Amino acid sequence: MSLKERLADELKNAMKNKNQLRKNVITMIRADIKQIEVDKRVELTDEEVIEIISKQAKQRRDSIEEFEKGGRADLVEQAAQEVDVLMEYLPEQLSEEEIETIIKEVIADTGATSMKDMGKIMATAMPKLKGRTDGKVVNQIVRKILQ
Repeated sequence: MSLKERLADELKNAMKNKNQLRKNVITMIRADIKQIEVDKRVELTDEEVIEIISKQAKQRRDSIEEFEKGGRADLVEQAAQEVDVLMEYLPEQLSEEEIETIIKEVIADTGATSMKDMGKIMATAMPKLKGRTDGKVVNQIVRKILQ
């Protein structure tokens, strides 16, 4: 079953169970998928759908930071619940140790030695880590290793 089919099934279940939060999150995912498919006139693969979901999760995490700065605990809670729903559709997230191992391999492969090579490292590492971690985390780990 493709990820798009799974989302369609889970949307039906959310509507039957009157789970408004899950219904809203899945509807937003499906709307983004449909928008890209119509704009580009293509059928998205599971990897491309995962990219969309990752982007939405990142947007929610960024929103949580902003809501916390603004003292909006109600919106922080809602965004956190939305992130939880989104994470169900993403591949298992990597631990920091696993990310660090992959980055060390990339550094060895690319021959990177300093922060000047950050772009080369990120360009090589991100396709390997796509959907399984946030780029911000990867960036922080690369900085830590290269210091």
